Amino acid sequence: MEKAREFQENIYFCFIDYGKAFDCVDHNQLWKILKEMGIPDHLICLLRNLYAGQEATVRTGHGTTDWFQIGKGVRQGCILSPCLFNLYAEYILRNTGLEETQAGIKIAGRNINHLRYADDTTLMAESEEELKSLLMKVKMESEKVGLKLNIQKTKIMASSPITSWEIDGETVQTVSDFILGGSKITTDGDCSHEIKRRLLLGRKVMTNLDSILKSRDITLPTKVHLVKAMVFPVVMYGCESWTVKKAERRRIDALELWCWRRLLRVPWTARRSNQSILKEISPGISLEGMMLKLKLQYFGHLMQRVDSLEKTLMLGGIGSMRRRGRQRMRWLDGITDSMEMTMATRQEVLGLYRRIFRLAKKWQAASGQMEDTIKEKQYILNEARTLFQKNKNLTDTDLIKQCIDECTARIEIGLHYQIPYPRPIHLPPMGLTPLRGRGLRSQEKLRKFSKPIYLKSHDEVS
Repeated sequence: MEKAREFQENIYFCFIDYGKAFDCVDHNQLWKILKEMGIPDHLICLLRNLYAGQEATVRTGHGTTDWFQIGKGVRQGCILSPCLFNLYAEYILRNTGLEETQAGIKIAGRNINHLRYADDTTLMAESEEELKSLLMKVKMESEKVGLKLNIQKTKIMASSPITSWEIDGETVQTVSDFILGGSKITTDGDCSHEIKRRLLLGRKVMTNLDSILKSRDITLPTKVHLVKAMVFPVVMYGCESWTVKKAERRRIDALELWCWRRLLRVPWTARRSNQSILKEISPGISLEGMMLKLKLQYFGHLMQRVDSLEKTLMLGGIGSMRRRGRQRMRWLDGITDSMEMTMATRQEVLGLYRRIFRLAKKWQAASGQMEDTIKEKQYILNEARTLFQKNKNLTDTDLIKQCIDECTARIEIGLHYQIPYPRPIHLPPMGLTPLRGRGLRSQEKLRKFSKPIYLKSHDEVS
């Protein structure tokens, strides 16, 4: 959504919902699908024995029914059930031919038309006609294996106006926002709605803990740990994908201070500064610092992958023109501002060096004989020669040793960033109150007057 808005492209989503998906998996169809997917016969036999002979009876107010065989549904709570359903869904999408079709969103030369997580399937297209064609293909193939779409819960979301659809006499609802995987997605791709929603959920959890936090039998450090373990995770859910702007930062800081004041039972009307509250709590790292840590970890993992969908979505371009004027803040801009580095340097430090370092260590441990593919071996040699080789006459072994030494140095330097805590939040001095209707002075102007505390370990960030 962010890239589509940036490059002025229309994008259409269809969030598919199956009616009782896990309970409608037909056993006979499942065994055929497993065989077609290349699962060994002895494993299929074990699974058939696991599901064979299942019987059930229903107890009603008028008595108990006869015993009947169960021929549908995967076992609830079984660790194999998600895998079996994934294979079932994979078979459906393979038969629809989504991989071969040209419909979808093209990013960096890669065609993306569907995303899946468990029983949630999302179709994507650049036009309304393409999306409807994809949906009808998925519907037909799903019904062949016993899965039916729940039209009432299937939603359509688009970045431009769209006409209403009817499938089997039912209208598919068009929405402006949708909660997918616990996170709220909007048509404009703005994360502020999801951040506000998460902050509100955090406040509710904090309010529900009042009876525990007011107890005098629990020490203050224990209460702080409770807040960090039960409140902050609710707020930070999905924060790796957030684009946090200044307004959202203020809200996050305000929620954190609200939690600590509620914990200490210090109202906002009390003449106590936020700095004194933080000094008494000693949280170690701010809520925003925790979010930044998770974002940098996620970014580092993406940059280490050679060819992944997430990396393509993050770094790839759609190919259209951006609109004139100032652009809206992007997710990568937040990473750049946090690390105070250019995009090229950030990629180099967090991705390339780590991968080369690990491959070089593997090479060294195997005494020059790598056990992986020839492609990996050639990759490490090419990158090492390009980036690190000073003397072209070096042998492979000496080159790898030099590569490890220089990679280690660059990783240590590149990842040793200092994240300030706390973010300077100022209240008027004791005895003074702000004028009614006027806000406090800008945090950015007051930032230089405060002396922040710094994290010294890059392991806290990387």
